[in-house]
Amino acid sequence: MRIEADDPDRDWTIAGVYEVFQDLYRIPLPLPTDGLKAVNVYAMRDGDGLVLIDSGWSIDEARAVLDKAVGALGHGLDEVHRFLITHVHRDHYTLAVRLRREFGNRISMGIGEQPSLRETTKPAHRHFATTAAKLRRCGAMELADALRRGSEAPDRSDWEDPDDWLEPPSEVTLRDRSLQAVPTPGHTQGHVVFIDEGRNAMFAGDHVLPHITPSIGLESKLAESPLRDYLGSLRLVRGMPDRVMLPAHGLVSPSVHARVDELLAHHAQRLDAMSEVVATGASTGYQVARLVTWTRRGRRFDELDLFNSYMAICETGAHLDVLAEQGRLRREEIDGVRHYRVA
Repeated sequence: MRIEADDPDRDWTIAGVYEVFQDLYRIPLPLPTDGLKAVNVYAMRDGDGLVLIDSGWSIDEARAVLDKAVGALGHGLDEVHRFLITHVHRDHYTLAVRLRREFGNRISMGIGEQPSLRETTKPAHRHFATTAAKLRRCGAMELADALRRGSEAPDRSDWEDPDDWLEPPSEVTLRDRSLQAVPTPGHTQGHVVFIDEGRNAMFAGDHVLPHITPSIGLESKLAESPLRDYLGSLRLVRGMPDRVMLPAHGLVSPSVHARVDELLAHHAQRLDAMSEVVATGASTGYQVARLVTWTRRGRRFDELDLFNSYMAICETGAHLDVLAEQGRLRREEIDGVRHYRVA
């Protein structure tokens, strides 16, 4: 077991059990993706067992790492008496479903995730169906058709309802303490953060991440305006007392507020940049995405891989919708494609 050190350059993905506070530990679990390499699960001693905030992806490697980590804390996986899930994405939720089948653990998740979970488990559902719909709305027809053709049905064995649908804002009563569940829609419609007032800490999930901006509205059920929701959730968190940030991806940070300020400034800059591109004559999300830069390295759109080009187009569309809601652009829909003009 290691004490979490204040070293911003340390590789946060290295497997281990890192003590964040007394009786609270960060456990990075591996992910089977080329982008993010790990997800943080937080283990909290509670009564004679453990509570875990998020669970990891249901793959054998992650299960083995979690089993070893929980063992290092003197427990077995059967002594995890509750999973508190920040949102329905598979890297946060599906290992809890798998373990519940083995050990009967209790799972709790925000009620706002119910529509996406219902959509995911429909027989006709395909991976990235909503992403393809967004691409079409942004005018990227060929990319949308290619994505839809390549989409597969999800493994529905990964998905089941939780035992409890939390209705935040609400108190989550545990054996030794309670946490506050706060709704923070945007990344998904039902995303929640959990506040530990005793430790002055926030389990931030994917709402506030230390080094990247989370994807917006990446879920099975389309939100009306996911970026509007996300910016509102950032302002909600900024209006709360500052706390230690316990993110799902990255190292623990001493200030939620500091990172929220950076994220709000980033999105303000992106809104300005996209408004300027529309003023030059680009009118669809696809056209605008191709004319702005991406990532902290300022990459051109053509330098992105296929998946990140999908995400870039969808996030451009979300920013253009917010500009229309702010009255800075006017929007019209022609044959299912949204076009934007300077107001």
